[in-house]
This record gives sequence, C-alpha cells and structure tokens, in this order.
Amino acid sequence: MKIRTNALAGIALAATAALGLAACGSGSTSQAGSGAASGEITVYNAQHESLTKEWVDAFTAETGIKVTLRQGDDTEMSNQIVQEGQASPADVFLTENSPAMAQVENAGLFADVDKATVDQVPAEFRPSTNKWTGIAARSTVLVYDKKKLSADQLPKSMLDLAKPEWKGKWAASPSGADFQAIVSALLELKGEAATQEWLKGMKENSKAYKGNSTAMKAVNAGEVDSALIYHYYYYGDQAKTGENSNNVTPFYFKNHDPGAFVSISGGGVLKSSKNAAAAQAFLKFITGKKGQEVLQKGTSFEYAVGSGVPSNDKLVPLAELQAPTVDPAKLNSAKVTELMTQAGLL
Repeated sequence: MKIRTNALAGIALAATAALGLAACGSGSTSQAGSGAASGEITVYNAQHESLTKEWVDAFTAETGIKVTLRQGDDTEMSNQIVQEGQASPADVFLTENSPAMAQVENAGLFADVDKATVDQVPAEFRPSTNKWTGIAARSTVLVYDKKKLSADQLPKSMLDLAKPEWKGKWAASPSGADFQAIVSALLELKGEAATQEWLKGMKENSKAYKGNSTAMKAVNAGEVDSALIYHYYYYGDQAKTGENSNNVTPFYFKNHDPGAFVSISGGGVLKSSKNAAAAQAFLKFITGKKGQEVLQKGTSFEYAVGSGVPSNDKLVPLAELQAPTVDPAKLNSAKVTELMTQAGLL
C-alpha cells in the first residue's frame, strides 16, 4: 500500500512538472506573439531596395532584430520561393505587385498573417484570403507629351489604346512585372477574350521599352507620344531634376476603368520561416504607423495603405483615383504570361 502511495505521488509530481513545462512553453509562445521577437530574419525583397532598406533600418533600430535582404524582381523571387518550397530560407517575401504574391499563396507557402497586422490594412488593400497583406500601392497612369497631345485627345479608357488611331502613339514595358500586373487586372476585370483582343491591339500599336523609366524618358524626349506606366516614376523624377519628365504630364483614367488599376505591393510570412515571431513583427511594423510614414515622408512616392497614414501630399489621393475593385488574390500571372506570349509581346 505504501509502495502504491509512493507511486501515485511520483506520478503526480511528474504530471505537475509536465504542466509546469507546458505552461512555460505556452507563456513563451504568448510572449513571442505579443511582440517579444528577437534574432534575425531573411527577407526576399522584390520591392525597391532603397524603400525596403528604410523599413529595415527603422525596424532594426526599434527591435534589434537583424534583417538580411535578398534582392530580385517579382517573378524571379516568387519562382525561387515556389522552387524552394518548404525548404526556403526566406522568412518574409515583399513584392512590388500582387501577382507574385498570389503565385506563392496558390502554392500554399504562406503562413497566416497575424490578425493585428491584418487589422492595420483596409480590406481594399489586401487579398480577401488574408494570406498576405498590402504594404504599399501604385496607380496606373498614362504619361503623355504635352507638346504632342492635348487633354481632349487623350483616350477615355485604357482599352482605347488598342484602337487603330493609337498606332505608334504609346509605349510600355511589356516584359516587366509592373505592366504584367496591369494586364492581370484587365484579365480579372474583362475576361480572357477581351484581354486577348486588347493585347493584339497593343502588339500593333505600342512601342516596347525595357522599364517604366525608359518608357517615360522616351516620351519626354519626343520619341513617342505617351506611355502606360505607374505614377511614381513621374513623381520620383520630378522630385530630383525632372530631366526625364519635364515635358510630360500624368493622366489618370479614373471611372473604375482598367487603366485606373491600383496595384498592391504585398508582404507575407513564409511557412518555412525559422523565426516566425520576428517575421510577423516585421510585417506588422511596415504596415504600422512608423512603417507607413516611410512612404508618406520618403522619396518612393508609393501610396501608404496602412494604419490610417496619409500618402505623400504631392500625390493624387487614393480616394480620388476611382480605381476598379480587384481582389489581389485572383491576379493570374501565369495566364498573363501565356496570353502575352501568344500575342507576341514576350
């Protein structure tokens, strides 16, 4: 009987110890979740390196967490993450445009974003799935040569650029992720047949350049009348010397036109992250007040989307852009590449 009593006491002691360990583990998890993150993370960065470095420097200064950046473009980075799968060394993925985020999401490689981070970003600036979140935004614009085109000669819709009267009068950078995001929105808004038709007209009418800056520079130099790009290339150049933009003006299509598409730059935490607490803390920081103020006060001229922080006051307010409603999670980069290749644009 004494032996049985001792045995029971031993079992009780072991159970108490186990509960104590579980409680420690639980407390540790809760603490990490509440922001007590530390260590280091690796960010696969397809955003502008200068912008992300501002975020990283501010985040590290506040938290002490070291961030290693690996730089590439949207498609390059998303393809690499998909190839690496669960073995990816990346903790966080940042992009300029949404299609690359959707590609990684569709491969099932994103962890859920912490609710506190999701709550910082309005629904229109993040995917419906909440598997990643918006971190910044950019608007589609048509920059045009003020000497060659007057306001009443501008197209009423981006779709008009496929009409015969626009042959040779506009430029784009079809090989870039920026432009392919615009086509992804067109595909989601108007369907495959309409997108094929527009791309066919684009092949006939447009001049191809490598990069949005180069396309705008060509308009400024009088090589072509206009170019379909993102807004911040114009504002960024104007903030410097204006040498590549002084002869052009940005035109906003508005009216919920495909040409009024606002592309969401994305951020997500990888399931493969070895330091999920720090990765989630980084995403929360850049969508928080301090992170979004980097957009407001810096020289990226991208739109702020989180924590109620207004964008740079030189920009046309987001609320005035009359952008079409597009769920970023539904942008299909693979289909766009297929359609643009068929059209002879890639």
